[in-house]
Amino acid sequence: MDFFINRLTASILGAGCLVAWFLQLIAYSPISPNPLILQHGYKREGPFARNNVLQAVEKLGTGILDRPEDTAVDSRGLIYTATHDGWIKRMHLNGSWEDWKMVGFAPLGLTVTKSGDVLVCVPNQGLFKVSDGQISLLSSEIDGIPIRFSDAVVEARDGSVYFSDASTKFGYDRWFLDILEAKPYGRLLKYDPITRKTMVLLDGLGFANGVALSPKEDYILICETWKFRCLKHWIQGEKLGNTEIFIENFPGGPDNINIAADGRSYWIALLGIRSRTLEFVYRFGILKHIFATYPNLFEWIGFLVSEAMVVKVGEEGEPIVSLEDPNGKVMSFVTSAMEVGDYLYLGSLNSNFLGRLSAEKIGH
Repeated sequence: MDFFINRLTASILGAGCLVAWFLQLIAYSPISPNPLILQHGYKREGPFARNNVLQAVEKLGTGILDRPEDTAVDSRGLIYTATHDGWIKRMHLNGSWEDWKMVGFAPLGLTVTKSGDVLVCVPNQGLFKVSDGQISLLSSEIDGIPIRFSDAVVEARDGSVYFSDASTKFGYDRWFLDILEAKPYGRLLKYDPITRKTMVLLDGLGFANGVALSPKEDYILICETWKFRCLKHWIQGEKLGNTEIFIENFPGGPDNINIAADGRSYWIALLGIRSRTLEFVYRFGILKHIFATYPNLFEWIGFLVSEAMVVKVGEEGEPIVSLEDPNGKVMSFVTSAMEVGDYLYLGSLNSNFLGRLSAEKIGH
């Protein structure tokens, strides 16, 4: 009898400890999550057929570049990239690299303006304009509220600047918590260079990321990373102010988006945040709390670093071709794809180089 009493007591104590741990986990968790139920049925065939094309990239600036997230090109053909150590660096036509400007923190998306300046998003600080002579802060708040997570930027022909604020709750160093919480804190912003004011065009976005203007600049595309889709928001014409889905149900989370060399299609980098394991985690709040509290568990399931993928889509959102490194052998965590002439340039937050792929290797 004593044996059974002792076992019962131990079981009760064990259950009590487990309940206490769960309660403490929830009480001190940095998130208050919603379940994220994803669409089923994206198929790895046709444009999304498996391949290893990205394993053939040429490595540029190896050891010089610290996690180059995005790229841009100027009218002379110089390639700019923002690196994790705070620099904007540029590659000259002879292939040499220059430490051009130090902007600090970890700059992300950037673009070259029609006047030759560089616009760059710096998380926790805002939107900057950088030239040979100076660095200027263009926008850091809206109505007194700081812009927490400026992420990607594009300039229109009239000088208007469109940029994303990925999350109003979580900063750059805790961006993965936005995905786990699965509540829409992202925004699409517009900066007016004449009034020097910033306004919100869209809010309630699921981690607002890459932005790109249409060839006619009548709409802007905005990527929602943890919703695995891109939206089309009309900024001119009869549909002004309307928003619709451009493409959805990606096999990865869309990051930066750039118009392709043909002037009609787009290159989109996809983050490795979708797998059977991750989709299971996304469904259940308790699992989200566990991963939010113990983020090292992400490494165990290969979050972000197990693969790389970029996809080209047409002007109607139809997939054309995808390129990947299926096991992250050469590149992983690819965050941008920019086509210049006969080459595709690839940024990554898990590399010390910029990837370059020739058109003949893309094969479409």
